[in-house]
Amino acid sequence: MPAKVTIINNGPIRIEGEFEVFDMNGNKFNTEGKERISLCRCSQSSKAPFCDGTHKTCGFESEIIAS
Repeated sequence: MPAKVTIINNGPIRIEGEFEVFDMNGNKFNTEGKERISLCRCSQSSKAPFCDGTHKTCGFESEIIAS
């Protein structure tokens, strides 16, 4: 299944399907065996770039609607 990217209001970016995640130097994050991940948008996650749920307690708010 091709990757599907969903921006969660007041939360992370969810990626589902077949994907790979790299840092800016081309180093690959280990996402082997995962069919779904969430990437942090609040910049407060202790597991960055992955979401750890901190957005729920740090006051992060951001609603994104496709135009």
